[in-house]
Amino acid sequence: MSVATDLGELQRKLWETADQLRANSGLKASEYASPVLGLIFLRYADQRFAQAADAVGPGSDRRPTGPEDYQAAGALYLPMESRFETLLDLPEGADIGKAINQAMGGIEIFNPALQAVLPKDYSRIPDDILGELLRLLKTLPKAIEGDGFGLIYEYFLGNFAFSEGQKGGEFFTPTSIVRLIVEILEPFHGKIYDPACGSGGMFVQSAHFVERHRHDPGQELSIYGQEKIGDTVRLAKMNLAVHGLDGDIREGNTYYEDLHDSVGKFDFVMANPPFNVNKIDKTKLEDDPRFPFGLPKPDNGNYLWIQTFYSALNDTGRTGFVMANSASDARGSELEIRRKLVEDRSVDVIVAVGTNMFYTVTLPVTLWFLDRGKRSTDRADQVLFIDAREIYNQIDRAHRDWTPQQVEFLANIVRLWRGKKPEFDAGSEKLLNAVLPKGMYEDVLGLCAVVSSDQIAEHVWSLNPGRYVGYEATQAVGSSFRERLEELTEEFQALAERSSELTRQVGRSLTTARTGS
Repeated sequence: MSVATDLGELQRKLWETADQLRANSGLKASEYASPVLGLIFLRYADQRFAQAADAVGPGSDRRPTGPEDYQAAGALYLPMESRFETLLDLPEGADIGKAINQAMGGIEIFNPALQAVLPKDYSRIPDDILGELLRLLKTLPKAIEGDGFGLIYEYFLGNFAFSEGQKGGEFFTPTSIVRLIVEILEPFHGKIYDPACGSGGMFVQSAHFVERHRHDPGQELSIYGQEKIGDTVRLAKMNLAVHGLDGDIREGNTYYEDLHDSVGKFDFVMANPPFNVNKIDKTKLEDDPRFPFGLPKPDNGNYLWIQTFYSALNDTGRTGFVMANSASDARGSELEIRRKLVEDRSVDVIVAVGTNMFYTVTLPVTLWFLDRGKRSTDRADQVLFIDAREIYNQIDRAHRDWTPQQVEFLANIVRLWRGKKPEFDAGSEKLLNAVLPKGMYEDVLGLCAVVSSDQIAEHVWSLNPGRYVGYEATQAVGSSFRERLEELTEEFQALAERSSELTRQVGRSLTTARTGS
């Protein structure tokens, strides 16, 4: 059996065990996510410690080994009470929750960067479930290194977010969306910033991108993040650690606090901010340099986020982010800000995304990509629009994602437009050849179009891909038009049935009211 198969089976077994917490304890996914992810982190730290111990050696009487030796070897120092074997060897009847709390505290004492990060609320979890989780984590094959632990962590984050539904979207962006943002931005080297970083998925996928191109992300990337929810900050720090990454993640409300002095500082900015937030106190933002195009008048935070991302870029920086569809055609002061972005020659790529790709919203969204270095290229006056609404993989009736092949296919359209070679690590060659058989970029009706600034001005500065690419069905890369029509028919029938039932209820209520009167 391959390591990948072992890992997949272990992920499922771990999830089944962890999910017993919801069934047997009444805890919500948001409440048991942190302690379960903490155990995965602990197992990873223990394996790294054991590997470093072989390299560090026992030391000598004059100079025994200490925490600094393990840190130099790229591992966290674990005191005896924090080692995995200590927890596995607890006597029958021992308080496992208390022992794990002490283990986490011990790690923080010797590793100040993790101070107040690790969960220490295990006493509320039944000992039998904790014991089973520990035993399953012990069965990890030795061949699984840090990335294996990282994949388990990502798997759990995704499942927890899925279980939580809309609340889960506060800390997790679906992986396929993040991958496409990263593939289009191409963060080979430099400073990365996410001012709404959640559990850090943008950073992790950036590291995977660098690794796939055979470089060390620890050497190539500097990571900076900000997140307003303390528990989510801790998830992000553990996520980075379990992937062997360092980062400066700070807790703060990005609307009012720019904790990294971000203006003009970063090579890459990527984010999935909250949409359509109202009641932001703009009086606090009047002299803020993060908003060079002015404050929007509507009670809506979308164009504050857009400018936050733009202004954080250096002169050659790129940003990619998720945005509500409504922002693409917003009028008034928001239109003026959008016009300035287009005239600045910074708008690079806009991708329309279909429904049901997020846990937080079922509505379609748009991915925006800005590039402040584009104005020095021959694409300065061009914007690439891609309509990916009919490109998806159906997970279940209510959720979709993109396959790795579809992500690579969409990114390859951008690469060809930029004059770069396509990549086929995920096996997207057949998809690309079906749509662009000449191996070079060209507009494809219903899929992609390159548009000038003057054309955008003619469309009242709209950044809605549907206005430019047309409506030809993209059957080569998505579900067929017939399948989509069947889905819409089923949805319409369900809504019609619901409408009929509500009509009957109203009728009964009116009859009752008349009779009573």
